[in-house]
Amino acid sequence: MAVALLLCLAAGLAVQQLTPVPDATVAAWAAAKDLPAGRVLAPADLAAVHVPPGMLPGGSLDWAALEGKQLAVALRKGQLLTDAQLVGPGLLAGSPPGAAAVPLRMADPASIQLVSPGQLVNVVLTSADGSGQAQASRLLAAAVPVLWTSLQGGKAGQWLDSGDTDGLMVVAADPDQARRLAGASTQGKLFFVLVGARPG
Repeated sequence: MAVALLLCLAAGLAVQQLTPVPDATVAAWAAAKDLPAGRVLAPADLAAVHVPPGMLPGGSLDWAALEGKQLAVALRKGQLLTDAQLVGPGLLAGSPPGAAAVPLRMADPASIQLVSPGQLVNVVLTSADGSGQAQASRLLAAAVPVLWTSLQGGKAGQWLDSGDTDGLMVVAADPDQARRLAGASTQGKLFFVLVGARPG
């Protein structure tokens, strides 16, 4: 009996030594349920979770920075929250240095229904000369990604304070494109054309 007990004790010690020590975890926030784009976050929408440090994505936020913010994309239940999923400057994460988020008001507000965040568009300006004759359309920016549209809850978060967001979209533009796009809606009518993804 004593030999059997010693053998069991030795086996238990061996298993304990071979079992890896659990990694430390860090707190994060995840979607408590499927959430649509445009939703303004409330406490019931999020759940506190603990994940290994290596699984914590960059741009993770605490609850104080999440409450009342608007989702720019839809989330699945259990998906971790970061600033790149919220309406605001975090949407520029991964963009080239110097990229800017530029709000644009489309001449045809209904056309916003055709575009969603992540799609690439060409932005075109149509204007008239002094006599009222239409001039040739001019390409202002090619294949810029859409960050936000006015269909996503009708709020522009940290970009615009006004509630008048009808026909608005926000695109990511490089410095040259941003200069051409800034104030372009005062020079004529803005339209967009959907384009395919750029090669890797």
